[in-house]
Amino acid sequence: MNEIVITLITIAVVIGGILGACMYLVLAERKVSAWMQDRMGPNRVGPYGLIQPVADAIKIVLKEGVIPAHVDKALFLIAPAISMFTTMLAFAVVPFGPVEQAPSWLRFIIAPEVNIGLVFIFAVGSLAIYGVILGGWASNNKYSALGSLRASAQVISYEIPLGMSVLGIVLMSGTLDLNEILNKQAAAGILGWNIWFQPLAALIFYISSLAESNRLPFDLSECEQELVGGYHTEYGGLRLVLFFLGEYTHLITISFLTAILFFGGWHFPWIATPESTYRFAWLVKLAVLLAKVLFSVFLIMLIRWTIPRFRFDQLMELTWKVFFPLALANMVAVMVVMQFGMPPIVLLPISILLFAVFGFFTVTAKRLELARRRRASLAMR
Repeated sequence: MNEIVITLITIAVVIGGILGACMYLVLAERKVSAWMQDRMGPNRVGPYGLIQPVADAIKIVLKEGVIPAHVDKALFLIAPAISMFTTMLAFAVVPFGPVEQAPSWLRFIIAPEVNIGLVFIFAVGSLAIYGVILGGWASNNKYSALGSLRASAQVISYEIPLGMSVLGIVLMSGTLDLNEILNKQAAAGILGWNIWFQPLAALIFYISSLAESNRLPFDLSECEQELVGGYHTEYGGLRLVLFFLGEYTHLITISFLTAILFFGGWHFPWIATPESTYRFAWLVKLAVLLAKVLFSVFLIMLIRWTIPRFRFDQLMELTWKVFFPLALANMVAVMVVMQFGMPPIVLLPISILLFAVFGFFTVTAKRLELARRRRASLAMR
């Protein structure tokens, strides 16, 4: 089949799949929150509320798009599109199935053989902040402007430990190509998954990714109690939905990257291995990868309804005083292990030791600071 036709089919499948997934992730999040809060959740439209996303989509499309008179109209209109487009574009180099076993009419990656895939994702993903900043600035609203400034500080800060956390994976794999990283793990088996060698990097990557996507407990850019909705206060209807679609697309990309970088992607012992050549093996591998992605999404939803929102000073301290030094120490540990030819499994106790030692000193320093403040307060009395 013509290469261009296959590419167009793949793009259509990916865009349709992501948009459909975003619609039903909203329903899933409402169901998860209802389950955690001991209530029913959406259950009126269709069996178990399964047609609720369709009803919501129809309502949003028919909703009047109001543009306030005081906004900068051009920037106000383009901001949601930037937010959505950049998150969609980042998915272009993410393999969403076994690339080598794809059926003839479909590729399991939009842009194959991009050997700088990770760099491309970070470069394009970081551009999504422009949509948030432009949305807050163009609104001519002080609360929206404050929300966009918070978002820019947050995203720029967390991009540093996010990028550093995957450098260890790049050094061990010798490539920036996501498909090659996945294949190396699959070839080594379940004990070759990077999570066994880089658990600390996986933790930093996952939490920093949540901060990048403005998910609770990191949604300081749209903190309703302080900012009346933040950067999208003046938005409504379809334009508001584009911001949320960008957020949920980022959530999907995070989950795919976590599964591919740390949990072997489509690999699973006995049923989905590089040697699996039985009929529809590609479908089983696709199902395995999607199962890992859905588990990651479910965990993100649990985190949202479990952990309260950080204060902004706590948000900044977490990245600069905790994640940045830990990511740097982890990267140095990988370099030392590789330089002296040690087995990669040595990195597992090193990661645990780094986490324990740093946690001990951080907690001790915090207690000493609190004690100093109490003494200062008593002295003032």
